[in-house]
Amino acid sequence: MFLTPVALVMALLVFFPLVQGIAFSFTDMNQYNMGNAFSEPSYQFVGLENYRNVWADLVAADSTLRPILVQTAIWTFVNVFFHFTIGLGLALLLNRPIRGRTVYRLLLLVPWAVPSFISALAWRWMFNGSYGFFNLVLTELGLPPINWLGDPFWAMVAVIMTNVWLGVPFMMVTLLGGLQSIPRSLYEAAEIDGAGRWKQFWHITLPMLKPVATVATLLGIIWTFNMFNVIYLVTQGGPVQATEILVTFAYREAFQNWNFGMASTYGVIILSILLVLSAVYLRAMKAERVEGVMD
Repeated sequence: MFLTPVALVMALLVFFPLVQGIAFSFTDMNQYNMGNAFSEPSYQFVGLENYRNVWADLVAADSTLRPILVQTAIWTFVNVFFHFTIGLGLALLLNRPIRGRTVYRLLLLVPWAVPSFISALAWRWMFNGSYGFFNLVLTELGLPPINWLGDPFWAMVAVIMTNVWLGVPFMMVTLLGGLQSIPRSLYEAAEIDGAGRWKQFWHITLPMLKPVATVATLLGIIWTFNMFNVIYLVTQGGPVQATEILVTFAYREAFQNWNFGMASTYGVIILSILLVLSAVYLRAMKAERVEGVMD
């Protein structure tokens, strides 16, 4: 009875749009047949045709989708890798008794506090080839300027730098909470047994931090895979789709090509990939925990 309002809100905001999106992926809905105030919808049920088109594009020699999937994988892996390593390093530093620790924590939370679209626009300005911050610094150092947003490689570097800056605070705060939950008595016992800092980190910190790190990494993968703001506002997927990822590709199909049926198909594919990744990741972690118990 008490959960009824929550169930209603979830049904309206989550399940209904989800089911509707999946249903649209089996239609040929576009701007001409979707209907409006003056005409009834006339789109047709086309079964698996949209999915067959996706598969045909994926295996074609001049595939448009395959490079997008590769870029999405690179984008997700590199971002989550730097989120985790930099976040863990900062969390370990802030977990130590240093002067001004609270101030450092607050400063490191600034990227998280600023709305992501403002951060993305600010970084876009800093990557400007003529008057951007980074090229001004390079010029002052006597180095040649970089065509950040016009070169495919440097454009990907630019959006990854922006997203790493945005994502590190969340990972740092989450891992810092996990570090502070580890009992100090374990480290004291290890010191008595003669274990150095590296052995303490490897045999105490990492195993005890693994549950928190697993959840944080999984969330990081999902958020990064679906990160739209940074790509769209910094490079808009360019140059020549060099920084396009699956979610911006689906957006372009929906709101530039006005092919809503196909865009819904990409949405279902994105959801399926994330569900598979989450299931595999959680299954691997569960098996590892069971193995640890059996040992």
